[in-house]
Amino acid sequence: MLKRIGKSTIVFNNLPIIKGFSSVVGKKEGDGPLGGCFDFVSPDDTFGQTTFEKAESAMIKDAVNIALNKAGYLPKDINYIFAGDLLNQCIGSNYGLRELGIQFFGLYGACSTMSEAISLSAMAVNGEFAKNCIAVTSSHFCSAERQFRFPLEYGGQRTGTAQWTVTGSGAVVVSNSGKGVKIAHCTVGKINDLGIKDVNNMGAAMAPAAAQTLSEFFIDTNTKPQNYDLIVTGDLAQTGSLLLKKLLSYEGYDLKENYNDCGILIYNQKEQDVHSGGSGCGCSAVVLTGHIIPRMLAGQLENVLFIGTGALMSPTSILQGESIPSIAHLVHFTTN
Repeated sequence: MLKRIGKSTIVFNNLPIIKGFSSVVGKKEGDGPLGGCFDFVSPDDTFGQTTFEKAESAMIKDAVNIALNKAGYLPKDINYIFAGDLLNQCIGSNYGLRELGIQFFGLYGACSTMSEAISLSAMAVNGEFAKNCIAVTSSHFCSAERQFRFPLEYGGQRTGTAQWTVTGSGAVVVSNSGKGVKIAHCTVGKINDLGIKDVNNMGAAMAPAAAQTLSEFFIDTNTKPQNYDLIVTGDLAQTGSLLLKKLLSYEGYDLKENYNDCGILIYNQKEQDVHSGGSGCGCSAVVLTGHIIPRMLAGQLENVLFIGTGALMSPTSILQGESIPSIAHLVHFTTN
């Protein structure tokens, strides 16, 4: 039987289970409003390494090991690992996970990578191609700045719409049996490009993709925003979240008190000088694993829509004057 409904949404019959999950972050994230939720907060952003890129690899390795420990698994129990990050050739994931000996799928969805990895893990498990998979991603403020913007020593000024790349890594173990939060649906996004070229306004570039994916999910499932306890994007921050609400209002959908964004949740914007909010692959990953899944397990949330948003550009494309295409993938989590 075809496991699809509508145009874009996959429905899972034997619901994949989040068996283990973890969140590893840097000091700035630990100082934020969600600081007490994370599994490990590093006292500095080097994680005991000599470069920021090596620090990112250390983060992602720690996140996977913590998630495995929570699930009661060893690396040999995992069939596939779906992983990615923001660095060229995904070196954060490649170098961090090379010693585990797990069959590896490297992904690049920019900040949407966590929702992409979870969707693919759920498909593999539900399709009986695997019993257990890991979805993991990471980002690091300093490595991202060096690659996409300016080295920190440059001291460049940030615009009001700019976002702060989260130093963090989140991992989930997706299994075909057990107890835990379940994955009911996923909606795979389409590349969306409205011609935004401002690299300091990722929220404006990504909001149309989030609006498109959410609208298609509501149509496919014949549901509305009020059917869910929480709808959370990652990472539109303040600027993009306002645009998303406006775009969805044109489609007849009203996002009210049950909507939030991971880039808004992770920092105290008045005290931490992050401008519009957080971003990066690690942002939505650690908010999901450190804050949202524990709330679901505690009975505070029952149905959650998690929409990872990503800007699919590179330093080269920006230097060539290209616009910023974006993507958004949705995962529907439930405790029903």
